[in-house]
Amino acid sequence: MLESMLNAFRAPDIRRRLLFVAFILIVYRALAHVLIPGISSGALNTSGGDNSIFGLLSLFSGGDVRKMSIVGLGLNPYINATIIMQILQTTIPSLQALSREGEYGRNKITSYSRWLSVPLAALQAYGILAFLQADLSRSGITAFTTPFSFETYQSWTQIIALTTGSIVLMWLGELITEKGIGNGISFIIFAGIVSRVPGTVGTFLTSPDWLELITFGLVGILIIFTIIFVQEGQRRIPIQYANRVRGHRIYQGGSTFLPLRVNMSGVIPIIFAISILLFPLQIATYFGNSSVGWVKDISTFIADPSSGILRTSGPIYLSLYFLLTLGFGFFYTFIVFKPDETANNLRKSGGFIPGIRPGQPTEDYLRRVAFRITLAGASFIALVAVLPMVIAALPMFSNLSGVGVGLGGTSILIVVSVVVETMKQLEAQLMMRSYEGFIR
Repeated sequence: MLESMLNAFRAPDIRRRLLFVAFILIVYRALAHVLIPGISSGALNTSGGDNSIFGLLSLFSGGDVRKMSIVGLGLNPYINATIIMQILQTTIPSLQALSREGEYGRNKITSYSRWLSVPLAALQAYGILAFLQADLSRSGITAFTTPFSFETYQSWTQIIALTTGSIVLMWLGELITEKGIGNGISFIIFAGIVSRVPGTVGTFLTSPDWLELITFGLVGILIIFTIIFVQEGQRRIPIQYANRVRGHRIYQGGSTFLPLRVNMSGVIPIIFAISILLFPLQIATYFGNSSVGWVKDISTFIADPSSGILRTSGPIYLSLYFLLTLGFGFFYTFIVFKPDETANNLRKSGGFIPGIRPGQPTEDYLRRVAFRITLAGASFIALVAVLPMVIAALPMFSNLSGVGVGLGGTSILIVVSVVVETMKQLEAQLMMRSYEGFIR
């Protein structure tokens, strides 16, 4: 890997791309330190930064909701819009037909996702600001110079600032994709996760327990190796093509394979699971200061940080997190991979799986294989998401509870995936340069 990086910096065009990515990431981190108007940073540092809900919201967004910067929403609205559009493609015939029109169709659907992310960002900005005010008011802390309400000009300014920041961040990610190397959205999320490492390390060093750190580190290394092993894992289904006659020429058939990745869904199931689990938690926390006794009791029963049934370190939350991630792993995999379309395309191109008849038998075989490897891949994703949080919740690892939430399995999965995919693209670029003389 080090040799590939050195060779990449020796190539002028690749070096420019890498420096452009670094410049965009610096701009993003600079924006992350600009607060929205009407917010007291001292009050946020007192309470908001310790809220586990904010930590989980920031986990996969690439921003830091807890600091209330103008890019605090991160890419969460755009990610949610993309997920919604992918689901709608399976239910709306016109979108399904548009997705099959090649690059034009993909660009149109991406454009729809961008427009959809704007109202989603505004709604999420309102929810986060209202939730923050309710969360801080329970501790008697005032973070807003003017109480958050639809009736005040400052509140509208705060919503617009967060919405605009999310759109700017989406634009920066697309610039990385277009002029840099790798996927820009993934890079932004990667930078947001990595930026939390110094703070997490500093929190641990205030009361260090090196035995805990070594144990947790060994588990982290094991998870990284397992992630790489599973992410690169494929089930290669052999495909045979028969001889074809076109005009007066006979084209010789050949053999190839259909690669099915063990983890076809990536981290999307985790994003789905977190979104669903955090919804009742946010609603319950919002009503924590209700003057109605039974409403306040229900809120405490659900969202109390020490005894609530949905507290992020509780067994019910972790069990639901695992089961939802597992279920969404199957759901999203069969959105991405369609056995019926694959079998139909093979039949049209004259391909077949040895020992399997074309048509319905091929579709049934592909669905069986996809189900089996998805069971392994989804179980792995769910285990990676939950295991660090389970370890950090154990009494003997109490000092590492912040690490479990802030740098848990989801963060490790995203970071490792981004690094592996970026190195693959760098090596592909270097290989193209190596073969450039043969092409000429």
